[in-house]
Amino acid sequence: MSDNRFKIVFDGALLPGVESATAKLNLAELFKSEVDAIEKLFTGRPVALKRDLSRPDAETYLNALKNAGVDARIETEQPIAFNLAETHETGSGPSAAASPYAPPRAAVGDDLPEFSTLKVFTIHGRIGRLRYLAWTLVLTVAMLVASGIIATAGFAVATASPTAGMILGILLGFALFVALLWVSVQIAVQRLHDLGWSGWLWFLNLVPLVNSVFPILLLVLPGNAGANQYGAPPPRNSTAVKVLATLWLAFIPVMLAIVVTLGMNGYLNQLEANVDSSYENSSITSDADTDQSVIVDEDEAQSADEAAEPVDSPEQ
Repeated sequence: MSDNRFKIVFDGALLPGVESATAKLNLAELFKSEVDAIEKLFTGRPVALKRDLSRPDAETYLNALKNAGVDARIETEQPIAFNLAETHETGSGPSAAASPYAPPRAAVGDDLPEFSTLKVFTIHGRIGRLRYLAWTLVLTVAMLVASGIIATAGFAVATASPTAGMILGILLGFALFVALLWVSVQIAVQRLHDLGWSGWLWFLNLVPLVNSVFPILLLVLPGNAGANQYGAPPPRNSTAVKVLATLWLAFIPVMLAIVVTLGMNGYLNQLEANVDSSYENSSITSDADTDQSVIVDEDEAQSADEAAEPVDSPEQ
């Protein structure tokens, strides 16, 4: 072996604050193996998880293992007593199966994927910020198209039977809402996994005030560079993902501007209506006061006339 080759060595040590059960589950998920097989690595004896690596490859494997919670290390390539690959090749029979140092059935380290497989309709896996924006844009466009189809179908049925059209529109609209909600939850959970967070944190969207900040965090915070407990990092962003994410980022300010404009127009219209109403009320009040004063003046004039009328004295 040349001096520029390296290996990953693990002796059962964990990073501070990481529980043994958690680390074993993370390793089982990372290496697509069973927990019982992973437990055989925690004997306290040094085990070569991967050999004959270049320095960059060794760093990649080490970062993945540290994200899983284990304290592995890089060493210069040299023969060691406990080599999982060699034990797997040479060990056979009952004695090998009973050995506490037998390797797991999966070749730990050899099956470590560089990138995870993308799947939209699942709560497993990871996606980055730009892919989260791109998928959200596609979901929004699909919602608009489906809404148009539902509205057209409901209108067509309503021409023959208004009641049937209303019922059909309600049922199709509810089904569309459920489908969109489910897909949006799956996308958001994968984005949370990319941050190393639990998917259950999605329910923070239902908390007042928090739900105004939490979606922004999903758009701003970068994901884990290497593998974490939810799998390998997502693939690199394609050109289509970058274009769709840019369109969505440009679409958000436009929508905010439209909402603000409509809100200001509504406020100004309401203010104008209140002013007109106040003016009409004041006009009606002034007219009523004028009529009342005219009536009072007429009464006073009539009383004055009666007082000025001569009264016949007894002498006349």
